[in-house]
Amino acid sequence: MHFPDLATMIKDSADTLAKGATAIVMVEDDIEVDTTLRHHQQAGFANVIALMPAGFDLAKDLQKSVLRVDYDMYRDQAMERGLNQIIDAVPGQWLYYCYNAEFLFHPFCETRNINEMLAFHTEERRHAMLAYVIDLYADDLEQHPNAVSLDRAHLDRSGYYALARHAKTTDGHPMERQLDFFGGLRWRYEEHVPAARRKIDRIPLFRAKKGLRVRSDHTFNDEEYNTYACPWHHNITAAVCSFRTAKALKTNPGSTFDIHTFKWHNSAPFEWHSRQLLDLGLMEPGQWF
Repeated sequence: MHFPDLATMIKDSADTLAKGATAIVMVEDDIEVDTTLRHHQQAGFANVIALMPAGFDLAKDLQKSVLRVDYDMYRDQAMERGLNQIIDAVPGQWLYYCYNAEFLFHPFCETRNINEMLAFHTEERRHAMLAYVIDLYADDLEQHPNAVSLDRAHLDRSGYYALARHAKTTDGHPMERQLDFFGGLRWRYEEHVPAARRKIDRIPLFRAKKGLRVRSDHTFNDEEYNTYACPWHHNITAAVCSFRTAKALKTNPGSTFDIHTFKWHNSAPFEWHSRQLLDLGLMEPGQWF
């Protein structure tokens, strides 16, 4: 289904959007678009929305099963504008968002789908879920100059850390149950990444409600949505495995000539399995065993 703009999609698909959790994929380029959409369909989302340029192609099977919206991801505040417009339209529904060439993994995702996890998370009175954006990159940049290869994907198995998040007020006190997380390519190549974009934490899964707004740093105006756990115990966290940073570093003229390989002594082949991410501590099951 193809829509000329977001307002038309929301108006014409109200019944469809009410059927369950929705994944929103924001398409910035034509790399692994079909793969990203299919991955999230297979994860169990009731709906998958693709916000993408009108000139991009989409596989025939996806043309029928994806809610495609003509959308310019390069205009100012494109992420916030699009996501907030959808939030307003579906209060009470679970939403997930990512970019193309990004893949959601949650604990035990090989045997438990997204709806089972969200049902448990809801029972724990949680309305948002923290995820870490884990950088993926091809091991050979001569063969894969855009740094993207599903078959030869690697990740960093260490080098991740967290710092206290301070309130943006005069006293700057530490925020309760909030941390800023760092690591991956944004940490190793921080000289090429603006300071405001070095964090790897994101709240990609959340329950829409009236007045909720996502901000440019991937946090929300409701501070409880930005917490990594509830006050009484640890909660589930997820991972968004992403080629986005690697792509940017290799396509940006300011960084591409300084990078000949992303591999280092802490690189490991990505196994495309939740067990590897759990073993590395890049997500946790909380009380969901």
